[in-house]
Amino acid sequence: MQPTIKLGSRNLDSKSKPYVIAEIGVNHEGSMAQAKKLIDLAREGGADAAKFQSYKADTLASKHSPAYWDISKENTSSQHALFQKYDNFSANDYRELSAYCDSVGIAFVSTPFDDASIEFLDPIMPFYKIASADLTNTPFLRKIAKKGKPVILSTGASTLEEISAAVTELEAAGCKELALLHCILNYPTPDIQAHLRMIRGLKQTFPENIIGYSDHTLPDDAMTSLCASQLLGAVIIEKHFTHDKTLPGNDHYHAMDVHDLKRFVSLSEKINVLLGPEEDKAPIESEAISRENARRSIVLKHDLAEGHILCEGDITYKRPGSGISPASWDNVIGSILIHALESDHVLQWEDIK
Repeated sequence: MQPTIKLGSRNLDSKSKPYVIAEIGVNHEGSMAQAKKLIDLAREGGADAAKFQSYKADTLASKHSPAYWDISKENTSSQHALFQKYDNFSANDYRELSAYCDSVGIAFVSTPFDDASIEFLDPIMPFYKIASADLTNTPFLRKIAKKGKPVILSTGASTLEEISAAVTELEAAGCKELALLHCILNYPTPDIQAHLRMIRGLKQTFPENIIGYSDHTLPDDAMTSLCASQLLGAVIIEKHFTHDKTLPGNDHYHAMDVHDLKRFVSLSEKINVLLGPEEDKAPIESEAISRENARRSIVLKHDLAEGHILCEGDITYKRPGSGISPASWDNVIGSILIHALESDHVLQWEDIK
């Protein structure tokens, strides 16, 4: 049975055009005006969803939690200190952002990082997105699953055994629709570490789940990593999003901007057309004329009389393919002509017995 998931207004299966999530995260830097500007840009760029992150530094990280990102780009030395810079949005602020997304026509999503955010986000978004870092947070997974909404789970820095355990916990606790995103938990991720073939591995290991990709590589003009992920089967694609990639710190430096997003959405639509709906190899309807005219038939080499017994020296193979196929070569040899035929005649079954 083909996996499916409903994300907002879109029903996705393994052949769907990718659902694109613009991961604003905390690139709003605590400004409601900037957050709304980023929503506008995500909508302009063609994203399906604008996603944020809901947390409070004191409930997310110890004051002694070390940095694990490129400190030449973001020089805050501890996780707690970094998170504290951007944790000023309240539940009411997220409600305002959700309403704004509704008004401009884009889905609102925010990743919860604590129990309180699970609760206040539930009424204002169509699905949950769980960060890679919480894949092994069993009680947290259970609380989200019990909400009964579709769930997207990132799998960065996780083993197959850990992913399988998380899937089991989510499904046992009530999650009916679950997607898994390949992710490398490095900020940024060098191309050589992207390991996009793992998308295929996840599809093979978890055939009942939609598979996608959460990207942390530096964007290039061709949006290569995102396009490659789609070709490998990613149906949900998430990437950090900013209004200015030159801004210092946080997630701006490895994010895409509206121009990158527009390019990818355009390329993604073309890729989706090129991929087509079918996986099982078969002739398509428009190839019928080519099958008949470009393939070969058995053709007589010279004039032959009625009653002649055909031998290999009497026949060859030429276009068009409207006669007996050379696939029946052995069956034609030794057959008898019902009537006299001229050289270059395209042999038909009614010509022989």
